[in-house]
Amino acid sequence: MSKPTKNKNPESATVYLVGSGIASLASAKYLVDDAHVPGENIHILEQDSVLGGALDGAGTPDKGFVVRGGRMHEEHYVCYWDLLSDIPSLEDPDVSVTEESFAFNKKFVSDAHARLLKDGKIMDVSSYGLSLRDQSELLRLTFTPESMLGNKRIEDWFTHEFFDTVFWYLWTSMFAFQKWSSLAEMRRYMKRFIHLVDGLGHLRGVMRTKYNQYDSVVVPLVRYLSARGVNFRKNTQVVDIDFDLSADQKTATVLHTLDENGREDEIEVGANGYVFMTNGSIVESTDLGSWSRVPVLKGKSDSGAWKLWEKVARKHKDFGNPGVFSDAIDLQEWYSFTATMKGSAFLDYMENFTGNVDGTGGLVTMTDSNWLMSIVIARQPHFPSQPDDEKIFWGYGLYPNRKGNFVKKKMSECTGEEMLQELWYHLKIQDLMTPLMQSGAFVNCIPVAMPFIDSLFMPRQPGDRPDVLPEGTTNFAFLGQFAEVAKDCVFTVEYSVRCAQTAVYGLFETGKEVIPVYDSIHMPSVLIKAVEAISR
Repeated sequence: MSKPTKNKNPESATVYLVGSGIASLASAKYLVDDAHVPGENIHILEQDSVLGGALDGAGTPDKGFVVRGGRMHEEHYVCYWDLLSDIPSLEDPDVSVTEESFAFNKKFVSDAHARLLKDGKIMDVSSYGLSLRDQSELLRLTFTPESMLGNKRIEDWFTHEFFDTVFWYLWTSMFAFQKWSSLAEMRRYMKRFIHLVDGLGHLRGVMRTKYNQYDSVVVPLVRYLSARGVNFRKNTQVVDIDFDLSADQKTATVLHTLDENGREDEIEVGANGYVFMTNGSIVESTDLGSWSRVPVLKGKSDSGAWKLWEKVARKHKDFGNPGVFSDAIDLQEWYSFTATMKGSAFLDYMENFTGNVDGTGGLVTMTDSNWLMSIVIARQPHFPSQPDDEKIFWGYGLYPNRKGNFVKKKMSECTGEEMLQELWYHLKIQDLMTPLMQSGAFVNCIPVAMPFIDSLFMPRQPGDRPDVLPEGTTNFAFLGQFAEVAKDCVFTVEYSVRCAQTAVYGLFETGKEVIPVYDSIHMPSVLIKAVEAISR
C-alpha cells in the first residue's frame, strides 16, 4: 500500500473533523501538539448539542443522571494513556487525567466477589467450565490467522455447550459479544487481552476513570483544545462529502452541512485542507425513556452518521460497507438504564451481599435473567454535581427482546420502574426495595434504547471496514470504531485513539510513529497463565 505524502506546511493547513467522539478529540490534540497545526485552523463539526460521542454522562440531582454505557479501561491502553498524560484533570490542573486515573485505580482496585449470580446467589467462578474440546477450540481460534475466518460467527466455531459455561457468561456480559458476533473479533480480543484471561472471573486488571467518562475525559480534553483555539461547531451535521477521485488519488473537496434550523451550506476544503470523518456510530439514534416512559427504538433514518457513511461508501469501494454493520438492528440493539436514588439502602445491601465497596466490584450479571441483565455500581459520586445523599448505578440487558422473568414484558417494552422491578426479583430483594420505590426514594431510572450498540461486532470481511487512510488518499481519513486498525479491538477507547494517531501521523510530518499494540500474546508467562485459567 502506498503511503500518502506527508504535509510539511502545517501552519497553513485547515482540518475538518466530522464528529466529536474520542477519535476526533484525540486527532485534534495530535494535530495541535505533534503536527503543529494552529488550533484556530481545526474545526470539529458535531451534529448534536453535546460533545464526546459515546463517552457521555449527563443529568441533574432533581431529574436524575444517565450514562448510556461505560468503557472499561486497562493498564496497557498505550495510545489512550499517552493521549491523556498531559491533559489536566477535571479538578486539579497539576494532575493529568492519566495520573488521576492510575491513582484512582490504585485506591479502588477491581476485584469482583460476585461477578455472576444465579437464583440470587453468587456463583463459583474458580472454574471456567470448559470441556477439553472447547479449551482446544479456544486456543486454536487464538492462533488461527484472521484471514482464514472470513465472516464466520462465534457459534460457527464452538459447541452448543460452550455457551452455557462460566467462561461464556463472563465473556459475553463483559464485552457484549453475542453468539452471532464476529468470530474474527473474538479472536482479536483473545489475542489482545490474553493477559486478562486469568483474572476474568474477578475483573482483575480492569480500570475506570474517577467520574463518568464525559466529566473525567471529554471535559478536560475539550478545555485543553479550546484553550488552543480549536473550533467546535455543534448542531452542525455533515450530510455529504464530495471527492475528486482518480485512478491513483482520492481527495475530499467539499463538505455539505445542515444546521439545526435546516439551513444547507457548503465548506470548500481548500488546497491545504483535510477531512477526518468518523464513519458510523454505536450511539446513533438512541432514545431516553423515563421512570414511566418506554424509550423508542429508532433506526437508520434518524441517524446522521450512518446515512453519511452510506453516501460516502457509494463513491468508492475503498470506503467500506456500512450495511454490514447497520442493517440488522434486531441483532445489534441493547438497552441500558441508569438509576438515581436518595439514600444508600441499595448500595449498602450490595456491599454486604457482594463484599465489594462501590467502585471495586464492576459487573454483576444475573445468568438466569432472560434479558441477561447486568449492573455496575461505580465509585460514588459518579458525577461531580451528585449530592452526597444521592447514589447512582447503571445496568444493561443483552437480550432486550425476550420477556422478563418477573415483569412479563420484553425489556424493550419496559419503563425505568419496570426494569428495576425485574432487577429486584433477580436479586431477591423485592421486600427491601419495593417499599422504597413506593416511598419516592428513587429520583429516576432512565432507560435508553440503543439500536446500533453491538453493530461493531457484526460478522465482517476484509474491506467492510475502510482503512484509516484509504489507498491513494491525499487529505482524507476515517476515524473511530468502523475504521480498520490491524490487531486492535473495537469497542475500546484505545481503538479510537489509535485511529487518531494513524491518521495524523500518516498525513502530517510529525517525526512520530503510532505506538505498537501491547503484545502480551507473545509473552510466555502470560500465555501459560491463560492456558492454566481456561483449563481449570
